[in-house]
Amino acid sequence: ISQSFPKEGWVEADPKEIMQSVYQVMERTWEKLHQLRVDISRIKAIGVTNQRETTLVWDRETGEPLYNAIVWLDLRTQSTVERLISKAPGRNKNHLKHKTGLPISTYFSAVKLRWLLDNVDEVKQAVVSGRAMFGTVDSWIIWCLTGGRNGGVHCTDVTNASRTMLFNIHSLSWDNELCRYFDVPMEILPRVRSSSEIYGYMSAGPLAGVPISGCLGDQSAALVGQMCFSKGQAKNTYGTGCFLLRNTGTKPLMSEHGLLTTVAYKLGKNQPAHYALEGSVAIAGAVVRWLRDNMGIVQSSDDIEKLAAAAGTSYGCYFVPAFSGLYAPYWEPSARGIICGLTQFTNRNHLAFAALEAVCFQTREIVDAMNLDSGVELSQLQVDGGMTSNRLLMQLQADILCTAVVKPSMPETTALGAAMAAGAAEGVEVWNLSPEQLPLVSVETYEPQINIEESEYRFARWKKAVQKAMNWETTEPSCQDNGELCTEEF
Repeated sequence: ISQSFPKEGWVEADPKEIMQSVYQVMERTWEKLHQLRVDISRIKAIGVTNQRETTLVWDRETGEPLYNAIVWLDLRTQSTVERLISKAPGRNKNHLKHKTGLPISTYFSAVKLRWLLDNVDEVKQAVVSGRAMFGTVDSWIIWCLTGGRNGGVHCTDVTNASRTMLFNIHSLSWDNELCRYFDVPMEILPRVRSSSEIYGYMSAGPLAGVPISGCLGDQSAALVGQMCFSKGQAKNTYGTGCFLLRNTGTKPLMSEHGLLTTVAYKLGKNQPAHYALEGSVAIAGAVVRWLRDNMGIVQSSDDIEKLAAAAGTSYGCYFVPAFSGLYAPYWEPSARGIICGLTQFTNRNHLAFAALEAVCFQTREIVDAMNLDSGVELSQLQVDGGMTSNRLLMQLQADILCTAVVKPSMPETTALGAAMAAGAAEGVEVWNLSPEQLPLVSVETYEPQINIEESEYRFARWKKAVQKAMNWETTEPSCQDNGELCTEEF
């Protein structure tokens, strides 16, 4: 799906193109099944998974989007966030955390929706005339597939709802007080359902009548696909960003170390919700794209492994890719990207190595925070996503964590998780997700190969680089002392 960047820090996608891609994927699947001589009448259910937080508003009468989708890492809401924090007691960005598990940040849907309500006339007018519908991408897809303006189902699941900042993760419902805080009308919100139940049926095409019965935000879907159903199990997905989730069981655990508390999954109407601690890194795979598209340092994404392997070290060069500020555990929007430790000897191979190390260091920061919050050391990290095909990256990750990294033979665990939820739903029941029924999965394991002292030394240097990236975008000095300018230290 192509993304557009209308201004610096703005990231948008076309909702119609999103739907086009869904229809295309379905057509390709029918073609593939036909080649494999599988009758498509054997498709029993459909699962949906999506990038979370990405925000859409559309017109229930025309079915038309009222603006482009504002993508999760978009930064246009920075001033909205500052305004919202300024009305919180003590200007505390964690003011709503007791209900939402989240800090007030540009990341979440409520602030994006607030921006649309404040800045887009079509959205304002549609709200006033009762035609506006809000949703994350899952809601838009399900609404379109189940009939759109002709009876489409307007719903979301608990995992996506828990990323809006309008949802109470304890009561598992939209919250009046939160909606008042963001001044969002509740009537535009979708109905919240579990992650595994029949939401509606395909309204047209070769799959008309097939139930849509699984819905999970992508990171929750990967957790399910990795079968992390036991308390303490964790997975990290390496995509555009990195998302590390650790199952904390049926009670939400509030982080003291900069992590998010989120709903992991709720696999059925009458099943309990499971929760997770989550750490998000905004820039992982995106750093490779930046080296390719902006800098021309690599020709293709695969080149980075060859270049980095040729160096075998960053030669003291550290790269903090804080292009969108820093997410967990810092939540510091004023940080910006920085490359330090450069010498005349540094070349593009060292930079490629430093870029891969940056992904691993950011993951290590989150694992450390999770270990502190839960009081239990992580015994192994399960990994998935596009970047896990980079064997050097996986070995570096094991070395920097000093912990085994385990990669399943089927890395597309996000799609698998959505399929697992769809097939297990009441009324579909093509399989059962109870632990004794789960299949054994073949895996590849990377064990640490460097000593702990070396790992700790490199990590300490990385943290020093992070401090240098902080507070870059301040518009005014934080304090004045004896007439000299100084900045606040974190």
